[in-house]
Amino acid sequence: MIPDQLELAVVIPTFNERANVPLLIEKLDAALAGRNWEAIFVDDNSPDGTADAARELGRRDSRVRVIQRIGRRGLSSACIEGMCATAAPFVAVIDGDLQHDETLLPKMLDALEASAELDVVIGSRFVDGGGTGEWDDDRVAKSAFATRLSRKVLKADLSDPMSGFFMIRAGIVRDLVPTLSAIGFKILLDIMTASPRPLNFLELPYVFRTRALGESKLDYVVAMEYLIALYDRMFGKVVPVRFVMFSGIGALGAGVHFLILAAFFRGLNWPFVGATILATAVAMTFNFFLNNALTYREQRLKGFGPMLGGWVSFCVVCSVGAAANVGVAAFLHNVQHGDWRFAALAGIAVAAVWNFALSSRFVWGRY
Repeated sequence: MIPDQLELAVVIPTFNERANVPLLIEKLDAALAGRNWEAIFVDDNSPDGTADAARELGRRDSRVRVIQRIGRRGLSSACIEGMCATAAPFVAVIDGDLQHDETLLPKMLDALEASAELDVVIGSRFVDGGGTGEWDDDRVAKSAFATRLSRKVLKADLSDPMSGFFMIRAGIVRDLVPTLSAIGFKILLDIMTASPRPLNFLELPYVFRTRALGESKLDYVVAMEYLIALYDRMFGKVVPVRFVMFSGIGALGAGVHFLILAAFFRGLNWPFVGATILATAVAMTFNFFLNNALTYREQRLKGFGPMLGGWVSFCVVCSVGAAANVGVAAFLHNVQHGDWRFAALAGIAVAAVWNFALSSRFVWGRY
């Protein structure tokens, strides 16, 4: 007999998983037979129509719900929205690519219902009985390295802190939302490190499946987001991670500026002013595209119109920042008669804060 009250919400963050949507619901229906559950697809506006495929199922099956996010991206933030959008007392997170073993969900739910002391149940690839399936040696080594890094911030001795397959009490997540970073793709690590107390956990083994349909989302940006998430948890309260990224890209842009300047002024004998204007334009363009791809990935601009408008706005903001840099540095040097290096650094700092604040608001915050 199916219980009257909703027991479980299964949150499924998706991007370009249209073909897997009906297959996953079939598997959930079989695995959770006799339980009262709902599936919440949180889709980052997939161009392949993943959200439409889920809505089509939802018209026939009231257990299927859809959150289609416009202008927002990121697995962790998608999971948070999904977990906060249910009345179920327990929420599970499972990938939409069918690589997680959905037959483990009833065991997870039984464990949480049986013990009020248990906070979270985690599907683990690295306890006895678990496995990584057809992973090659390179991917296994990278995962092991990432796991070692995570132990620098983790408050629990997890065998698989990188797991994206787990079930947790919904109330715990709602209480932690204000302190979650929502960066990257490892929401479990975010939850475990944000909790003011060590969460009581249980790990259950499963074997990671090979993707049959669709394309993997793992790339260099995902790996970088993981490092960013670790930094944010360790130092983010002192210096915000976005500012660090923005400043780091600014430093790279300075290197690009000097390379272009040297090539055209010294190498091709251009006039210094002309070479400087070109170097500045190239460096600004370099910084804009890199910030769009990395620093503001969840808000990144797409399409010719938004990209052009964003680039123009970024150049205007940075031009004003450059003027502020010169003004502050000149004032400190002339009035205070101090070390010219201190004056220069102060000007750079003012420009960096100015550029970051206004770019966040008027370049990537207006679309």
